[in-house]
Amino acid sequence: MKTGQEIRQDFIDFFKGKEHHFVRSSPVAPLDDPTLLFTNAGMNQFKPIFLGLEEAPYARAVNSQKCIRVSGKHNDLEEVGVDNYHHTFFEMLGNWSFGDYYKAEAIKWAWELLTDVWGLDKRRLWATVYQSDDEAARLWSDVTDIGPDQILKFGEKDNFWEMGPTGPCGPCSEIHYYDGPDMSLMKAEGINTRPDYKELWNLVFIQNNRLENGALEDLPAKHVDTGAGLERIVAVLQGHTSNYATDLFTPIIQQIEQLTGVPYSEDGGVAHQVLADHIRMLAFSLADGALPGNEGRGYVVRRILRRAARFGRQIGMREPFIYRLTESVADVMGEAYPEIREKFKFIQKVLKAEESAFGETLDRGLEVYSNMVSGLKKGATLKGEDAFKLYDTYGFPLDLTQQMAREQGLAVDEAGFDAAMTLQKERARGAAKDQAELKDIPWETASPGTGSTFVGYESIECAATIRKYRIIHEKTCQLKLDITPFYAEAGGQVGDKGVIMADDFLFEVKNTLNMLVDGQPEIVHMGQVRRGKLEKQSSVTARVDGQLRQATRLNHTATHLMHAALKQLLGDHVHQAGSLVEPERLRFDLTHYEKIGADEISEIENIVNDEVLKNLPVETTIMAYDEARESGAMALFGEKYGDEVRVVDVPGFSRELCGGTHVALTGDIGAFKIVSESALAAGVRRIEAVTGRAVISWYDQLVARLTADGARQKDRIKALEKELKAASKASAHDYVEELVAQAV
Repeated sequence: MKTGQEIRQDFIDFFKGKEHHFVRSSPVAPLDDPTLLFTNAGMNQFKPIFLGLEEAPYARAVNSQKCIRVSGKHNDLEEVGVDNYHHTFFEMLGNWSFGDYYKAEAIKWAWELLTDVWGLDKRRLWATVYQSDDEAARLWSDVTDIGPDQILKFGEKDNFWEMGPTGPCGPCSEIHYYDGPDMSLMKAEGINTRPDYKELWNLVFIQNNRLENGALEDLPAKHVDTGAGLERIVAVLQGHTSNYATDLFTPIIQQIEQLTGVPYSEDGGVAHQVLADHIRMLAFSLADGALPGNEGRGYVVRRILRRAARFGRQIGMREPFIYRLTESVADVMGEAYPEIREKFKFIQKVLKAEESAFGETLDRGLEVYSNMVSGLKKGATLKGEDAFKLYDTYGFPLDLTQQMAREQGLAVDEAGFDAAMTLQKERARGAAKDQAELKDIPWETASPGTGSTFVGYESIECAATIRKYRIIHEKTCQLKLDITPFYAEAGGQVGDKGVIMADDFLFEVKNTLNMLVDGQPEIVHMGQVRRGKLEKQSSVTARVDGQLRQATRLNHTATHLMHAALKQLLGDHVHQAGSLVEPERLRFDLTHYEKIGADEISEIENIVNDEVLKNLPVETTIMAYDEARESGAMALFGEKYGDEVRVVDVPGFSRELCGGTHVALTGDIGAFKIVSESALAAGVRRIEAVTGRAVISWYDQLVARLTADGARQKDRIKALEKELKAASKASAHDYVEELVAQAV
């Protein structure tokens, strides 16, 4: 019997044999897509290609994508653990064609893999197609040997895929498998209605574009986007009706049994199944940088952990234990996703701290809940304000309260809960409004051509041609060049400033960003026209502010040195959780669960300054991602890397994947000083530091403050001495007066 690991690799190798390019899974916390809390489908990282915003770097792709579905349209949370096939975290196997092969190959290869390679019983497999997709229905008969009665047509709900209300879409063909015990009971009516007919694979044929008026138009290029749930396929191939019976879950469930002393059974093991599912979601969320918090994806992570903790209570666990389940997750998933092993200690620290903090209020909250419902009969409704009190005072997410209520045959007044939450709604995001308004301002073409070539690693000045521009208001403008030395804000490093000029023209660049210009990713220079007319310009000279660039370089290289020093001193659990690199300072957020003491701060400074004094070369190399990782290069939380990456190396000390600008020698940094350390969020600390001349300025200011304080103290001492002298004199006079009065 094949293992889950072997089945995943079978899929990847099969399509690599069909000339598909293997693409690594993107993070479950997509930092480059504000429309998503979590990656919820294999196609998410390819959205720019389907939307026509980017050219596909390869015609065919295959991958296994880490996915999380816990909110929004794809929300299976209530079913997780109750049934045996819904999950918060799952893997989506997929193969893609970007304007290359189409329906015939997608159908033929899916059938070949399922039946020839994996040997599934053809009699148990069913294919569904969109009701008007006669082409797909015919191809199932032409390119496979599926029975003609096993090809069914369904409507838009089941067999038409859409990315959103508008945009790329198309018909799909799903492959279902009957895993019931008696094939004589197998009927077409069971498809899409009964759980023993499992949807294994969805072949999406992206051929249309949905317009705002609802009409469909043909796309100029047709694509294939498929998704096959690994957990369901493994269950079928391993002969199980439950995903939890596969080797993707059994080691985790066995560890739950060992820790709790409560045996698992498929009939009554809901708590075990919830815990086994949730620990996978939690481990991968934390590994990809989604930390517990009070809003957004951070709140979802916290909510899932609290749901798991409550199910732990059901099987008698009152002490933190969920964090220990990461051991079995790392054993099962660590080979395919090494980030689980790399961040193992950190994941455990975060989970343990969160469990401990919530455990202090969970028991009290359960007691309060019991009092709230003690007088309610089955079918009654818990008041919305009571549900909100459980949320606001005891940290119970609404769905946790609803779950407990359902178990007792009760409902929850969700509208009342929402009303109580009104004052705590998320703040409106003005920035999103501003960006929406900017989209309405068209770009003007100054010279033909697309793309922006960045030459800023080699030079801070070059000749260039203005290709596009737009005037935001008055003299505030945005423009793009064919060639630019300006670094666009990325990876925590701020965009360059400087000037773009000609004989009768001067444009002050106040920021540089990566933006979409007429659907294409470009380097955009933002600023103001100081002299001349933008509309009349073409050939220009682009010059970065060299002092600001150099100061930024010092801080960026120092950030790498400090990151390595933190790991060396505090432990391997330390990872970057955010950064800001600008000319004036550097800011670094790190994963660490306690205050960094003054002695530790001093030692970190000493480690970094020792590397500065060694005046080591800072080397940059372009290499394949896998080669870079094998060489020890550090990848950062949530970052998406291509097949080729830039490695920044301080030999013998620091090695990171980074696209930013750096010094040539560590000695250029001059000096390094940490100026503050603080708590940012649960499990995250923030350090701010300065380098170079800013260190001298910091000490100058310190000396000035100390001198001023010393002068004030000196004046205060003089005043006190004067007061003391006066008091002593008065006291002596009084004493003499007393002696005279007593004289005989």
